[in-house]
Amino acid sequence: MTTPSLSSDEGVGPALVVMFAGVSAALHVAKVFPALPVIRELFGMTLVQSGFLLSIVQLAGMALGLAVGLLADGLGLKRCMLAGLMMLFGAGALGGWAQSAISLIALRMIEGAGFLLVCTPAPALIRHLVAPASLGRVLGIWSTYMPLATALALLIGPALIALAGWQSLWWILSALSLGMALLLWHFVPGSADQSAEGGPKATSAGWFMRLRHTLTARGPWLVALAFAMYASQWVSVIGFLPSIYRQAGYPVSLTALLTALAAAVNIAGNVASGRLLARGIPPQSLMYTGFVVMALMAAVAFVPMPASLISSGSWESQAPMLTAIRYLAVLAFSLVGGMIPGTLFSMAVLLAPARDAVSTTVGWMQQWSAIGQFSGPPLVAFVASAAGGWQWTWLVTGTCSVVGLGLAWQIGQQAGRLQNEYTN
Repeated sequence: MTTPSLSSDEGVGPALVVMFAGVSAALHVAKVFPALPVIRELFGMTLVQSGFLLSIVQLAGMALGLAVGLLADGLGLKRCMLAGLMMLFGAGALGGWAQSAISLIALRMIEGAGFLLVCTPAPALIRHLVAPASLGRVLGIWSTYMPLATALALLIGPALIALAGWQSLWWILSALSLGMALLLWHFVPGSADQSAEGGPKATSAGWFMRLRHTLTARGPWLVALAFAMYASQWVSVIGFLPSIYRQAGYPVSLTALLTALAAAVNIAGNVASGRLLARGIPPQSLMYTGFVVMALMAAVAFVPMPASLISSGSWESQAPMLTAIRYLAVLAFSLVGGMIPGTLFSMAVLLAPARDAVSTTVGWMQQWSAIGQFSGPPLVAFVASAAGGWQWTWLVTGTCSVVGLGLAWQIGQQAGRLQNEYTN
């Protein structure tokens, strides 16, 4: 599998536009985090409606990830991203005028579809734009789009909402999506919607053949399931941090800052994965490291203190230090775990069963990522509710890491076989 012969200087500029488009799309997913308390009060939303407002984007991914990948490989990568950005522009603008919880949830469904249309074809488009030597590094940067958007939304969203209302956040992000659509249309070459042989992608293979090749190949299943194991535990830990810290009595402003930082350090891990892959570090080694550190750091962060320490009366004097250690463990969990998605995006490009099935493979990976994000938090919440606290969270995340380690080993074996085939 080869890529078009573009130099690094020729391809990285347009690839950056693709990456910023992904961040702008992910901001539409993350914008609801800081806005939810205000929206719930304004519309009198029930807890169930609030849950739907948060999870409806993941439901779209669970239902449409593979379909969007098929569409992108058939319609064209650039066209698909442009369509998604325009959907986000329209749904975001209308969302600012929503007069009920139901209408806002319906518009979030459209935003979920728009998000998939932007982010699913992006890795394949980047593959067409950058030189092979730069691909791992650039895909590592690309994989930061979600944690970067989450951190930005948590840092900027509360101040903007307090200053101009939650509607301003919807309208500003809507305008940002329109601006990114214009930049993408102008700076990303139209040849990106062509196959490597130069013909239109819609004629390179029928959708049924791409679907069959993807779902019967081993590689797409491995990267998809591995992404689910990562996403389920990362979203569970980062997503519940505000609740955990509020229960501990932390101020709302400090809770937002701590959670934003925990999400932001994930970016460094994503970027590092690309650089390490470019230096020849085996991808399975990066995934091994990521899953092992996530398992260990979750244990440090959530395992309860020994009863002897609490009964001795020394707990109160050591509590600040122990709390700091737990938070540092959360940072390490997110930072080192960030190497996993960057590596998996690179592996998705390598393990796609055909050149015109990269977006379909990424769509399948996005679909399983959504399944993980949708199922992980409820499972952690169920265990916490049954246990009367968060002390068994590490057991859920650790199980995901163990499964992820097995998948990482299989991904390494599969990648090695493909490399030998290409060499021979």
